Amino acid sequence: MGNAKERYAVVTGSNKGIGLETVKGLASNGVKVILTARNEKRGLQAIEKLKEFGFWDNNLVVFHQLDVTDPYSIASLVEFVKNQFGRLDILVNNAGINGFNTDDMVAPIINWRELTQTYEMAEKCIITNYYGAKETIEAFLPLLQLSDSPVIVNVSSTAGQLKHISNDWAHSVLDDTENLNEELIDKVLKEFMKDFKQGSLENKGWPIFLSAYKLSKAAVNSYTRLLAYRHKNLCINCVCPGFVKTDMNRNTGKLSVENGAASVVRLALLPSGSPSGHFFARHDLSTF
Repeated sequence: MGNAKERYAVVTGSNKGIGLETVKGLASNGVKVILTARNEKRGLQAIEKLKEFGFWDNNLVVFHQLDVTDPYSIASLVEFVKNQFGRLDILVNNAGINGFNTDDMVAPIINWRELTQTYEMAEKCIITNYYGAKETIEAFLPLLQLSDSPVIVNVSSTAGQLKHISNDWAHSVLDDTENLNEELIDKVLKEFMKDFKQGSLENKGWPIFLSAYKLSKAAVNSYTRLLAYRHKNLCINCVCPGFVKTDMNRNTGKLSVENGAASVVRLALLPSGSPSGHFFARHDLSTF
C-alpha cells in the first residue's frame, strides 16, 4: 500500500511527446509515476526508453494500459492505483488527438485552414479530448480526495480560448462559470456536432478550421473552472504547453518537448494552497 511520504501520479497518453517528458520531469522530482498508453506494446517501449535515462532503477515509473475513451480501461487503472498506492496525488490529463487529417500537413509550411476534418474525426476528437479527460477525472476523484494535496493538470491549448469560439450562444454558456454544469457543456458540444453534420458551421458562427479541436479544448477549459469552483481542496489548472514539436503536428512545432513539458510539470508540482481554476499559456497566467 502507499507510503505517506511518497507522491503518486498518473499521466495519460504518456508513451511519447509531452506526456513522456512529463513522466520524466515528475520522476526526476521523486514522484512515483504511472506511465499510460492505449497500446501496451508502445507503453512498454516507452518504459525501455526510460531505462536508458535511469528512471527505472529507482522504481519510480510503472506502466499501465489506458484508453481514455474506454470506461473499462479507466476503471482498471483506478483499481490498480487503489490497490498499489491507496490514493492519487497528481493526475495529468495529456491524452489527446488533433481531430484532422495529418496527411494534409506537408512541412515546412502548413495552411491550417486547409486541414480537412470529417464528422467522424470531429466526433472522435471531442470524445477523446473532452469526455476522455472528464471521465478519467471523475473516476479518480475519490482517490484524489484521499491526498493531502491533490493536483489535476489538464493539458489544453490557446486554440480553445473563448475568443476563438465565435458562436455567441456557446461563448456565453461556456463563459458563465457560476451557472455552468456538465449538461450545459454537453449541450454546446451536441449543438456543434449537429451543425457540423449539417455543414452549417460557418452560418452558425462556429470556428471553421481546427473547429472540433478548438471546441474540445474550450470544453476542457470550462470543465476545469467548474471543478475548481466545486472542489475547493483541489488544485486544478489547465495549461497550453505551446506549439511543441510532436507527432500531433508532424513535428512542425517551434518548441522542444522538454520546453513544452516543463510548464506541465511546474503545475503538477504546485504545493497545497496554490492557485486553482486558471488557464496558463506555458508559464504565464492567461485568460479563458
